[in-house]
Amino acid sequence: MYPFAFAVARYLSILVVFSFVGTCALAQQAPPAAVAVGTVAAERKPIERSGTLVGRIEAVQRVEVRARVTGYLEEVLFKEGDLVKEGAPLYRIERGLFEAAVTAAQAALDRSKAAKVLTEIQFKRAQELLDKATGTAVARDQALAADQQADAQILSDQANLETAKINLGYTEINSPIAGKIDKTNITKGNVVGPNSGVLTTIVSQDPMYVSFPVSQRDYLEARERSAKFGKVKVKIRFSDGKTYGQIGEINFVSVSVSRSTDTILARATIPNPDGVLIDGQLVQVILESGEPEEKVLVPQAALIADQAGTYVFVVEDGKAVVKRIKIGAEIGADVVVDQGLKGGEQVIVQGIQAVRAGAPVQAAPLPKTIDRS
Repeated sequence: MYPFAFAVARYLSILVVFSFVGTCALAQQAPPAAVAVGTVAAERKPIERSGTLVGRIEAVQRVEVRARVTGYLEEVLFKEGDLVKEGAPLYRIERGLFEAAVTAAQAALDRSKAAKVLTEIQFKRAQELLDKATGTAVARDQALAADQQADAQILSDQANLETAKINLGYTEINSPIAGKIDKTNITKGNVVGPNSGVLTTIVSQDPMYVSFPVSQRDYLEARERSAKFGKVKVKIRFSDGKTYGQIGEINFVSVSVSRSTDTILARATIPNPDGVLIDGQLVQVILESGEPEEKVLVPQAALIADQAGTYVFVVEDGKAVVKRIKIGAEIGADVVVDQGLKGGEQVIVQGIQAVRAGAPVQAAPLPKTIDRS
């Protein structure tokens, strides 16, 4: 009886083992569950080639206002930070001494003219006496010299009068250009003069310049694409990431290359009707040139990076497939794909964390305007 019971027990244990092995095999053959993901189609669209540089805003006209005569400052005639017109009065210097100088110069000129009348008469008399043989050549020559000296004195006194009038005019300092005026460095009650330094500064507002260095390589590529570098469109992006609405045009390229940086200085003119651009402001300069090229765009949210580079997951035959890509410029929330995609691929942008290469996925196309983060 015992040998029979042992045989039965052994048979039952073998059945249990085969049953367990069969269950494991079935478990391994069961397909994994598909991961739900959101996709966006890789879009082909015409993109203008562009490059980003660092530039600085410069006023087309910039004037440092200085006093040209020495005197007591009676009035400051402007409000700091305001827009001023060309010719607008800015400062007024005490006029009394300069008006007196004009009067004195005028009196000296009148004396010279009166002396001229006398020397002219004396010369004529000396010449007449010489002609009648009753006078001498020496007397005539002396009278001629005195008359010529009177002419010279008139010229000198006329010049002094003009100088006095000019200096009187300098007592009112007017704006030489239209633009925005800075704060005043000297206030009413001080004595100002040519050695007082800059009284204030005025910068023109519209248009503005933006100057930026361009590498030789970028310059040559841009010139080749657009035939002339001057046809390149210039856009500006501020430090907060916002793009300025106006478009500029290049109006100057330096005639030489910087030996220290191997760059060429370029300058563009850009409209500034609302005064948004400020002299000295540091900005990003975006250069767009040549005809638009067909490029593939994908959302930045789809990008994944590893040691081998950048890639995205696309859906093919219900599975997640890795596509290695080479990316270019950023355009808003999208990025240009220079290599790796042809366009039309369903790129995974949601649920990426749970996706593995070759794993089944259940794709749901997302609207273009949806938040893909």
